[in-house]
Amino acid sequence: MTATVTPRQGHLAMLAFSALVAGSFSLGAMAAPHVSPSALTVLRFALACAVAGGFVWARGGVTRAAFHAPWRHLVLGGLYAAYFVLMFEGLRTASAVSESAVFTLTPIMAAGFGWLILRQVTTPRMAMALACGAAGALWVIFRADLSALLGFHVGRGEVVYFWGCVAHAVYAPLVRLFNRGEPPAVLSLGVMISGLVLVSLWGWRDVVETDWAALPNIVWICLVYVAVAATAVTTILLQYAAIRLPAAKVMAYTYLVPSWVILWELALGHTAPPLMVLGGVALTVVALLLLLKDEHK
Repeated sequence: MTATVTPRQGHLAMLAFSALVAGSFSLGAMAAPHVSPSALTVLRFALACAVAGGFVWARGGVTRAAFHAPWRHLVLGGLYAAYFVLMFEGLRTASAVSESAVFTLTPIMAAGFGWLILRQVTTPRMAMALACGAAGALWVIFRADLSALLGFHVGRGEVVYFWGCVAHAVYAPLVRLFNRGEPPAVLSLGVMISGLVLVSLWGWRDVVETDWAALPNIVWICLVYVAVAATAVTTILLQYAAIRLPAAKVMAYTYLVPSWVILWELALGHTAPPLMVLGGVALTVVALLLLLKDEHK
């Protein structure tokens, strides 16, 4: 007898997703100055493919459905690879908290792409929550500096990463559109293999030119973490949730990421952001709570 699939399972998956993703910002900010974003992403995808491949093999292997329309994997893999390369490129100049705030702009973009691709309707409550979350994100991005906001003085790292978030926002509704009934882990493996091929074609020169033996330990710690926890595991969690929840609600959990990042920063011995900036983080949490309320009540 098959267990009943409920939206609650999708919510739990995205809660874990947000906590794991947050770690990649803090560790990535520490590793980014020492290695090329393309080179790190190639190794990240290679290790993630090994982990996901082992998981799929242990669960019975790949079904015939996984080979149907392989172009799906190339599209999704390209978007996912672009997201990670631009994330690490942005972390060269942006702080972990600031970049995680940019990440919270993803839900409002996902809502737009969800309507364009799947005709998923955003209710008034969801629209209010998305606006609240976007306001909180801008508050953090501009570091609670009204003059910077009015002058739109935003750093290069935040701008670079914003385009990565656009790719991530398109990814969520496309997962639901492209699913052919295969398990989330199988689709994830196809996406990661495709991403590995594409990012290798893009960054092979950086891989060859990097002196891997001379890299500090933080790069290897970051690599293992982002490959296993923040790529293989989060990809499966995102696929799992995207099939069970609307795209906007899937991406709503990104509103928790700045809060998780602050906890990661404190755990790693870094200083907390200014108190005024924490007001923006609080707004993103309010946005999440609004999105989690039952729309029919």
